[in-house]
Amino acid sequence: MIRDLTVDHLVFAGIALAAGLIGAFLARMLLRWLGKHAGRTRWSGDDVIVDALRSVVPWAAVLSGAAGAAAALPLTRTVQHNVNQGLTVLFIAVVTVSAARVVAGLVRTVTTSRSGVAGSATIFVNITRVLVLAIGFLVMLQTLGISIAPMLTALGVGGLAVALALQDTLANLFAGLHILASKTVQPGDYIRLSSGEEGYVEDINWRQTTVSDLSNNLIVIPNGQLAKTNMTNFMRPEQRLTITVQVGVAYDSDLEQVERVTAEVVTEVMTEITGAVPEHEPAVRFHTFGDSRIGFTVVLGVGEFSDQYRIKHEFIKKLHRRYREEGIRIPSPARTVALQQGAVVFPHQRSGEEITAH
Repeated sequence: MIRDLTVDHLVFAGIALAAGLIGAFLARMLLRWLGKHAGRTRWSGDDVIVDALRSVVPWAAVLSGAAGAAAALPLTRTVQHNVNQGLTVLFIAVVTVSAARVVAGLVRTVTTSRSGVAGSATIFVNITRVLVLAIGFLVMLQTLGISIAPMLTALGVGGLAVALALQDTLANLFAGLHILASKTVQPGDYIRLSSGEEGYVEDINWRQTTVSDLSNNLIVIPNGQLAKTNMTNFMRPEQRLTITVQVGVAYDSDLEQVERVTAEVVTEVMTEITGAVPEHEPAVRFHTFGDSRIGFTVVLGVGEFSDQYRIKHEFIKKLHRRYREEGIRIPSPARTVALQQGAVVFPHQRSGEEITAH
């Protein structure tokens, strides 16, 4: 294993190993300094790269020192080959893990910037991480002298069997990819399904979409089901939306006054309430002669879906108060029933005959 070992061999090996350790320490200090400067930039990708280099560069320095120490020792050819091969495999493993971290971080950064929300679609992050790790594993096998051609062939045959056994899982995977690629749904959107579920999209992973409703409960929807169902996205193509409030006033009301007062209340709500749209133009539209009132619709502007409840709440309070001040009546539902002495005729439901009551 080691032949004709002398003090000089040990000294040179120690120097090489110490040089590797010192290089790792200096590299770590330099990368820490770079990390502080990277944190001041707007782009978050440089933070990911520097964080990954903190793992690669120090390990590379240590492994280089170990390789130099092994070269300084009088090892046999077989031992020297095994040591170099082991150090190379270890270096490939470190680079693979760091590369997977960098690629996943960059994909997360791009996904976040494209969707414009704080969350990220982990389906792309997980796929890229698995691909990088798989490539690194194959490189390590090739370095160890293990042929990967039979393995790739076996994976191709086995992949067909796995695909048949995992049809639902693969359907959810490709459905999630299709949803994100088509940009019909992104994390942060507020959606409503035809089945009644609604809420903010928290994440879209390889199997399912997680939705958080307004009660902070999580709704888990398989991607395949989400892709097939009818869905309303309240954030696209525009986040702002309009809502309607139905109102009715008495028949003796001055409709010009009602329209003016209602528009003033709408303007007040739009400028004072958080979540409203200040530039929204008031819209009041009369539409119905009801049993006891003239009905009309008020259109309000909302900046985001969940704001509509607070805006409706404030609008109804302010409108009710203003109507009372202006003397505008909102009548209660009423119906006049006339009773006549004599026969009352009821329809017979089964035979169509009439029954007379006295």
